[in-house]
Formats: sequence, structure tokens, C-alpha cells
Amino acid sequence: MGFTGLVRWTNAPSTGVELIRHNITVNHQGILRGRWQVGLSSWRSRFTGESSDMRSLERPLYTVTMNENTFVMLEDPGAPNRGDFLKMKAAHEQGQAVQPFVPQPPPHYHYTLVTVSPLGALEQLMSHLGVVGKRWVRTGGGQGSGHHLSVDGLIYSIGNDWLVRFGHVMLAGGSKGMLIEAEYLPLPDLHTEGGEGRSELLSDFLASVIPLLPDSEIWTVAVSDEMWAEVLAGLEEEDVEEEAENKADEDNDDIFISSDFLPAARKTDWLGVNRDKRSAYLIQGALKGEALI
Repeated sequence: MGFTGLVRWTNAPSTGVELIRHNITVNHQGILRGRWQVGLSSWRSRFTGESSDMRSLERPLYTVTMNENTFVMLEDPGAPNRGDFLKMKAAHEQGQAVQPFVPQPPPHYHYTLVTVSPLGALEQLMSHLGVVGKRWVRTGGGQGSGHHLSVDGLIYSIGNDWLVRFGHVMLAGGSKGMLIEAEYLPLPDLHTEGGEGRSELLSDFLASVIPLLPDSEIWTVAVSDEMWAEVLAGLEEEDVEEEAENKADEDNDDIFISSDFLPAARKTDWLGVNRDKRSAYLIQGALKGEALI
């Protein structure tokens, strides 16, 4: 699994999946690999009390279910951003702090992104703890354990390097356009120029996959390297510590093979669950920006 790019086609016709399927099959000799199905739900914490600032302390929670995992995104407006904490820490170490600072990292940052498995485990836990309806309520019209919004489509491979996922965004009232995702398999990660999270390679490829229709409204969904570091909130630091521990424990008996010449696997590489994690974040970010969740 590799580097991915996501495109939102907001006014795609009801035949959008068939149009892209035909284009991939005829012009790219693509091969059908299966169905692409994603489920999304949204929750919001509910506080009791008379304080006027309670609303500002509400915590939105979004879930994205794909394959065998559910990715849970929680925003806490009362917690600091990772970037702000690191800046304050650096100022404190240089003796330039302008306000009291505790060097110990907070229990969590503004954004928390976790993976829950198996399917339905999060809602079963919330139900078991009795927090549904008391502390957390569904938003966006979803009821029970069903998803408030879903993406339903197909997965195609093109050659040995590309996977394309495309599907309609489905709400109770009907289709709300499409999402198209391209994955370039040879690359586990790609730091884009300027850190904007946009890749010309992926953009050009996606442009060749989507059929040209008059008045199409298509835009790229991206997350900057800085914002993604905020969401991961500490995984890179864990990588550094783990890499140091592994280096101390290495056995160099084999004189012909040295791990120094092999790239180190990192939690931030777009492999397996980590690839799905970033994909899930991009999907929920795009649909949240349109107030669909």
C-alpha cells in the first residue's frame, strides 16, 4: 500500500460510477478488484449546566469505517495543539517563555485519531458504558448503530502501480456527488513540495481517470504535512525512540547484510492501517467541510 490522493466530485451524475468504470476499463485496461464501501457517523458530547461557555466545550467525534477497522477522530477544543505545545516548550528551554509552562506533554492534544477493531466495537463500548444519549448524541440524522453517511463504489487496479477507488456519497436523501481516490503503490510516503499535501503526480493521474463533463465541480482534498503531524500527535516521536531502541539491540553477526542500508519502517508510512488512517481523515475532512457530517 502506498501514497494516496483524494478528489471530491460534488456534482457527479447518478451514472458517475459507471462513467469512471468505463473510462478505466477502456482507456487504462483496468481490472476490477472489488467493492469500495465506507461508512461515516458523527457524534457530539452533551454537557449539562447553565454555564454560557458549555457549548464551546462540546467535543465533536467522527467515525469512519472501512475494511475491518473504524477510525475515530475526536476534537477537544480545551486541549492544546501539538505545534503550539512544542513552540512553548522550545521557548521555555531557551528561557524566553512569556507564561508559566509545564514541560510534561498533556494527556492528549487537540486532535486524537485512534483505530478501533473489530467493526462496531466503539459503539458497543459506548453502549455498554451507558454514555449514548447521556454524554454523547448522534448528529446529522443518524440513528441506532447505522451509519449516517456512506460511500459505495468500486476498486480497480491499473497495471502494477495504481489502485483507484471511486464511489457515490450516499445520504438518506440520495447521492451527494462522488469521492475518487488514487493510490500509487510504489511509494509508502511522499513529502510534497511546500508541505501542502498535494501531489502533481496524483493530480495528473486522477485527471486522466475522471471523464470530462461540462460544468463539473471537482476539487482536490489534501492535508498539509503540518496538519497531519498535529493529527498524529506524537507518532513520529515514538518512531525515533523505537528506532533508537532497535539500533541498540541489533545483532551484527551477519557481515553480508546490514540494516543500515535498509529503510526504516515508520508509523507515519502509508502502509496497511496507516494508509487507511490517512484516507479516513481526508474523507471525513472533505465531507465535514461540506456539513454533510
